[in-house]
This record gives sequence, C-alpha cells and structure tokens, in this order.
Amino acid sequence: MRNAFAAELTALASTDERIVLLSGDIGNRLFDEFKDRFGKRFLNCGVAEANMVSMASGMALCGLRPIAYTITPFITTRCLEQIRVDICYHNVPVIIVGVGSGLSYASLGATHHSCEDIGLLRMLPNMTVICPGDKWEVILALRAALQYERPVYIRLGKKGEPVVYEQAPDFVIGKGIVVRAGQGICLLSTGNMLPVVLQAADELSQKGVPAQVVSLHTVKPLDEELLAAVFSGFNVVASVEEHSLLGGLGGSIAEWLADQPPQKARLLRIGTADGFLRCSGGQKYARQQLGLTPEAIAEKTLKMYRAGI
Repeated sequence: MRNAFAAELTALASTDERIVLLSGDIGNRLFDEFKDRFGKRFLNCGVAEANMVSMASGMALCGLRPIAYTITPFITTRCLEQIRVDICYHNVPVIIVGVGSGLSYASLGATHHSCEDIGLLRMLPNMTVICPGDKWEVILALRAALQYERPVYIRLGKKGEPVVYEQAPDFVIGKGIVVRAGQGICLLSTGNMLPVVLQAADELSQKGVPAQVVSLHTVKPLDEELLAAVFSGFNVVASVEEHSLLGGLGGSIAEWLADQPPQKARLLRIGTADGFLRCSGGQKYARQQLGLTPEAIAEKTLKMYRAGI
C-alpha cells in the first residue's frame, strides 16, 4: 500500500504544484523520487507530529494541498487536539495519512498498534475517513481526496498486502464497492482486511453459502443506500475490520442501524477486543490471537446464519 501511495503521490505532484508532503521522520527512502523531483515540497518535520499537523493546516489556509504522513498512532492519537482544532474546526483540505494501521506493526508492541484511530477521527466534525483495501483503492482514494475541499484521513496498511482488483474499480468517496456477489451472508470489509474477507468468503462458499463481499472503504460518510440494500436483502451482515469493535466500522453501522426500522438482517461485528494486545508476534500471529483469520470469520458468520434459518 505505501509503495502505491508514494508512486501515485509523486505522479500527482508533477501536475499539481500545490501538493506538499510533510513527513514525521519516516519514509525517507520511500519518497526519494518525490524529493529528487520536488525537493522544496518535501518537509521532514521530525518527531514533532503535532507541529506537523498545525503546519499542514496553515499551508492549507494559504492555498496549498498538504499531505501529512507518518505511522498511524503518531499522526492520530498523538496529535488529536491539533487535528480537531487546527484542521477540522477550520475545515481545511489537509490529507492525513496514517501508515502501518491496525496491527501492521504488531511486533513493535502497543505503542505502534492503532485500533482506535477510526473511532477517534470519525467523531470529529468535517472529517472524512477512508480505509483503502488494496493498492488500487489507495491510488483512487488519494486522487479523490485531492479533489475534496475538506479534511480527509486515509488509513493505510504497510507493505506486501495482496492486490484485490485486476484493474481500477469505480471509486467514489462514500460509496462501497461490491467486490463479489452472493446471498445469505454479506461481509462488509474496510481497510486491509479485504483480502482476508475474500478468503473467508471462499470458506463460506465451500460450506454452501456463497457470501457477498463489499469493500466499505469509506467509514465516514457511510454508504447508507448500500447498507439499506444489504440489511433488507441478506440474513446476516458482518462488518470486518482490523480495529476495535468500539467506534470503528461496526460501531458506525450499529449507530446507523439504531435509527432504522427493524431490518431483515442481523448485524455481526468482527474486530479487535476492547483491550491491549500484550502478546508478541507479527500481524499474522496477532490476527490469529484476535480471531481475524479467514477461518474464524467464516465460522462466526456461519454460526449466526445457521442459528437464524
């Protein structure tokens, strides 16, 4: 994901001189080409993320299109006040990019885990929250965000994530993408769980339930039209995310659902528990511990589906 982001950002900067990249002491080699071509538009702000966010706000107020980039917890929880007051209050077009979100940096411990960021940022007025599912969604999200005249948060994985789409899909902020048609169960994925969710759908298909898979890359604003369709057309709708069950995609759907008439489908929320992950291991190991594997996702959804038949 991050390589696709860097390449697309460099290409876009060649046609838009307003683009400025601010980095929180990360990505020096990743952005070598950007720095070689647009050196005056790259600022390494060091380990001073709150200052970086405030700088980005000032640049946006001056007509630039700043992109603030660093590891997810350091650009969200560390400088939440600056995002709220300097960016969202003024409603300025700053793009905040968190890399290594969720459990991408699982082996580095709780300081580098980010399972609260969606919940924190989607609560802020004027903020748009986008969680791309593969490199194509990263590219299209960045293009779309640069056309927005308001704050945008883009939540990236790290590197090596599988590519889901063979070519660029139709991408619109606030509109989900039906990646695979199905019936009975609808799996709503956000962010880098999309390849895992597709594997879970394969598991369900082998058990006789061809589940539908939707990429809800935008958590705020939600695609309410799509939600209305799936909750009226399926028996079970499961949200899947590498984020806490509190405040993320599942939480936002539950809030929406509470304001609707009774629906045909039941909602199943799959995500991380309300607690810190204290064991040590990589992302794959962390997902195993937290029930975010294809097998675990398929088992949970199938259990609810069969209970409702």
